[in-house]
Amino acid sequence: MLHGIDLEVQKGEVVAIIGPSGSGKTTLLRSINLLEQPESGTIRVGDVTIDAGRSLGPQKGLIRQLRQHVGFVFQNFNLFPHRTVLENIIEGPVIVKGEDKQESMARARELLAKVGLSGKENSYPRRLSGGQQQRVAIARALAMRPDVILFDEPTSALDPELVGEVLNTIRQLAQEKTHHGDRDP
Repeated sequence: MLHGIDLEVQKGEVVAIIGPSGSGKTTLLRSINLLEQPESGTIRVGDVTIDAGRSLGPQKGLIRQLRQHVGFVFQNFNLFPHRTVLENIIEGPVIVKGEDKQESMARARELLAKVGLSGKENSYPRRLSGGQQQRVAIARALAMRPDVILFDEPTSALDPELVGEVLNTIRQLAQEKTHHGDRDP
């Protein structure tokens, strides 16, 4: 359970939340995206504000809007095993945002190149290493063009030799966003 959290992050800022196991890091991230329901307070991302002290039911439309501004990269990747890498990446933009499938596929290929996975479009997650799966998850989050990306222990499920490739990808994205401000990732 979290108490007295007050967190404000400015556009372009990169923030790491560090603490021991069980200290609430994941709960905080899940609360920002309303995957966990806070009992009180306000969550604001961009121009969307949720009053967690009120019933969330009537705020479903706002919650949907907020989630479109927030990308989430989970520690266990959460890729659809029955879909190719390309299908995993375009699912959100096409189904949730209603974007054109061909445009989404082109963007997915650009993102795969950005995370070092060109040529893996037709691979299934089970054919990829853990580091590759996590980089697909990062590309999937970026495909939604979020204002914020939350990384929940993105290297904890990886073999030690794969940690570097994921951290390098995250580092590169952070540098692009902090040096270029509004540039689309």
